[in-house]
Amino acid sequence: MAGRTVRYRNGRNTSRAIRAAAVAACATLVLAACGSTKDNVASKGDGGGDGSGKVGVILPLLTSPFWQSYNDYVPKMAKTEDVDALKTVNSNSDPTQQITDINNQLNQGVKGLVVAPLDSAAISAGLDQAERKGVPVVAVDVAPEKGKVAMVVRANNVAYGEKACEYLGKQIPSGKVVQIMGDLASVNGRDRSEAFRACVKEKFPKLKVLEIPAKWESDTAASKLDTLLNANPDIKGIYMQAGGVYLAPTLQTLKSKGLLKTVGQKGHIAIVSNDGIPQEYDAIRKGQIDATVSQPADLYAKYGMYYIKAAMEGKTFKPGPTDHDSEIVKLPSGILEDQLPAPLVTKENVDDPELWGNTVK
Repeated sequence: MAGRTVRYRNGRNTSRAIRAAAVAACATLVLAACGSTKDNVASKGDGGGDGSGKVGVILPLLTSPFWQSYNDYVPKMAKTEDVDALKTVNSNSDPTQQITDINNQLNQGVKGLVVAPLDSAAISAGLDQAERKGVPVVAVDVAPEKGKVAMVVRANNVAYGEKACEYLGKQIPSGKVVQIMGDLASVNGRDRSEAFRACVKEKFPKLKVLEIPAKWESDTAASKLDTLLNANPDIKGIYMQAGGVYLAPTLQTLKSKGLLKTVGQKGHIAIVSNDGIPQEYDAIRKGQIDATVSQPADLYAKYGMYYIKAAMEGKTFKPGPTDHDSEIVKLPSGILEDQLPAPLVTKENVDDPELWGNTVK
């Protein structure tokens, strides 16, 4: 994707508060697991149905390998979860278009919506329309700032920043490291940036963090990294918050300056990314980057379909651990979020066949 500006809104707006801790204890003699998607659902509400009906699926964009993979998983997971999903709609990185897409789907009579919001503040207009029509919504990847959703399906983005920090901190005892940030008006960009910054300050005080606000734009990342390297040729590490957007321009920029050294070579700049796309895995195998945090495109699609089916049946959920190695937490807004696991991938486990990035052809 190098060579053009791409708005990879991998995360969007919500409050700066750290998300609330999950409820630790279950109600006595009722259910086995607090957040179990199989066992711990409330009775059907007044609007509960049989889960049937068309479901609209709205994508933020299709210029990122991550969202391309998610798009490929949607029909497969819809079939697995017995959801009658319509063909996906691509909002082309335009929040206004996304609201129009939601309204178009509602006018087609969908009974449920799975939406990956481009802007978690602006999306509230679409959520309000869905609520007025009695259509449940599941948000994927992003927690809306306000509005009604049955569940947010998302990984813990604070953990992304912490994992990147801890990995780089162990590789680099001191010196300058760069974090190429996402959109700081977005929850994912803020979570990753603040977590990385705080972790370095607490655990690796000999590292100096330089920051590039790149707004999920590849050209912005490349231009600002080039400028930063001119002033700081002694950079020792880089944290890229979105490999789908930043991988190609970062490697190209380093190569153009003669700074792209493989792992083990003198002068190698340690690089950690986020996403878990096949291109990152290839870069790890080649020694161009050191690690990435795998954002689960397959599970986003799977549990997006699971939760919309449940919502259409009138089921609700509670905070707590689930039966799929995740945690349902209540956000400060009161919205529930299923925080899915996102493993760190290095040369030691990059060939693991269970990683979704190794299943994409």
